[in-house]
Amino acid sequence: MIKPLNDFVLLEIENKEKKIGNIIISTSDSKRKTNLGRVIAMGIGKIVDNKRVPIALNVGEEVIYRDYATYEYEENNKKYLLVQEEDILAVIQ
Repeated sequence: MIKPLNDFVLLEIENKEKKIGNIIISTSDSKRKTNLGRVIAMGIGKIVDNKRVPIALNVGEEVIYRDYATYEYEENNKKYLLVQEEDILAVIQ
């Protein structure tokens, strides 16, 4: 498995329908890709003013991320993405 460094987060791509309130988000067979992922691992955070700032996420959380800011990685027929913490837009609760 890959271990992210600094402020990078490893996401497993979610390929399913997700209902948020009255809205259904489909991530499979859609013309417009929905950027949903589950946090699998993360780095230890970035350094700001000579101090380490930890990542404000938890393993297992579902998140929405910016599409253009990802690095793809594939292992055992599963797709993963490396994303910097600043490119994660929201946590789905």
